[in-house]
Amino acid sequence: MRRRQTALRARAVPATFDGAAASYDALVAADPGYHRDLRASASRMGLPGRGAGLRVLDAGCGTGASTAAVLDAAPLAQVVAVDASEQMLRCARRKPWPPSVRFAHCRVEDLPENGPFDAVFAAYLVRNLDDPDEQLRAFRRLLRPGGRLVVHEFSVRDSMRARAVWNLVCWTIIIPAGTAASGSSALYRYLWRSVRSFDGVERFQRRLRDCGFTDVETRTVSGWQRRVVHTFLARAPSGNTPDA
Repeated sequence: MRRRQTALRARAVPATFDGAAASYDALVAADPGYHRDLRASASRMGLPGRGAGLRVLDAGCGTGASTAAVLDAAPLAQVVAVDASEQMLRCARRKPWPPSVRFAHCRVEDLPENGPFDAVFAAYLVRNLDDPDEQLRAFRRLLRPGGRLVVHEFSVRDSMRARAVWNLVCWTIIIPAGTAASGSSALYRYLWRSVRSFDGVERFQRRLRDCGFTDVETRTVSGWQRRVVHTFLARAPSGNTPDA
């Protein structure tokens, strides 16, 4: 029941992000590791040749922080960045981008873009989806054979220490600061709940394998988010048949 309630609330997340979009960049900038950790995860896509001739899907791009991380890792790649929040995407589009970056306003579940992609980067997205398994399978179909899926995500369920750190940081910093900046605690309370209820590391690794991915592995980040935020890496199988 608890998981179902979290999923139901997740349907309202894009609209809630709309209300927080104006203050979002300032809030995440207060965390010195936020952009560093996104860049670390994006670099783990391992794209050759600085991404020349390759296509990358940035799924759930928000205000463009993950898009910037993708470009840092693969500056010559063609990047399709999508998000369901109109206001977050508006903030992203106001920033300077090379012609190789294209933004689309849609839920990732309704993505009109066909593959194949050489990599999919999904930062802070999967725990917000009503049906993560369906979307992970969709990502697999969008990837070329051997293409890399990189999920940058909170996961604290397997670690008592990580849960304690997450609770402490949320209730002393994230929720108060987010409420003061945006005038509402809704998004930040949802963030706290959604992370607590999301898969543990081992469970999410099994989920990736069950959805048809191979070479599944996990790495963490540095700083206070060590073992709180993780990079989940997986590949589409060599016999993968991407969408035409």
